[in-house]
Amino acid sequence: MSLSPLLARYDNVVLDLDGCVWVGDACTAGAPEAVSELRAGGKQVAFLTNDSRRSPEEYVRKLWSLGVQASLEDVVTVGAAIQHVLAERDRGTAYVIGSAAIFRHVSDAGHRIVNGTRDAARADVVVVTGHDDFNYSELRDATRAVLAGAEMIAACRDRTFPREDGMWPGSGAIVAALEYATERRARIVGKPEPQIFLTVLDRIGDGRTLVVGDRLDVDLAGAAAAGLDAAIVLTGVASSEEAHAASDPAPVAIADDLHTLVVAR
Repeated sequence: MSLSPLLARYDNVVLDLDGCVWVGDACTAGAPEAVSELRAGGKQVAFLTNDSRRSPEEYVRKLWSLGVQASLEDVVTVGAAIQHVLAERDRGTAYVIGSAAIFRHVSDAGHRIVNGTRDAARADVVVVTGHDDFNYSELRDATRAVLAGAEMIAACRDRTFPREDGMWPGSGAIVAALEYATERRARIVGKPEPQIFLTVLDRIGDGRTLVVGDRLDVDLAGAAAAGLDAAIVLTGVASSEEAHAASDPAPVAIADDLHTLVVAR
């Protein structure tokens, strides 16, 4: 095997995880071989995700379990980006909607988590991410805190993400509910905001970089905001019709899957 002419032009490749490398708990067709071919071709590979449910260490373990080699430095999660943003703030109190991984990121940033305490409604910041055990009481307490003056910092506005049995609601669905309840606007940290892409670039260094993802509104738009080229694969959210109709920005390539994009035929 060898790299496709498109990939041969780039030094670095940033791969979205959900919908590009895997869907749910299964890799997309040929994804492990595609990543191996990128590394064999001397490309610097990084993995990027707006999914806040797992820690970077958990993503590394999942990649290895699916036959994709990766180190902790290769993976940039929206949780890590949230931690970076919080670390730049004055230390204070935080109400957190999210998984155990997000609680750890917030704590590691130096903020005291006030979930389940009398101080919940007086938190300085509300961190909003999707997680499997989300419930109404979290929305209630977060709403009270934001109405009392807390800043909202959110992972993303992703409406959905792909799973084996179809689309599931993403973090954006929870963000929308909280914004509607409070009439306040959240600060978004993940894609399509450029900061998370710039964090990746800090890790992989100089060179021409290609972003590969499955969403026009998140991966393609976010790459463009960071000044990067992007290719779209059709194993996740975007349909072929939507991808081919995209302009301003337009993807540099559209492929059925990651393997088809990366490996020369």
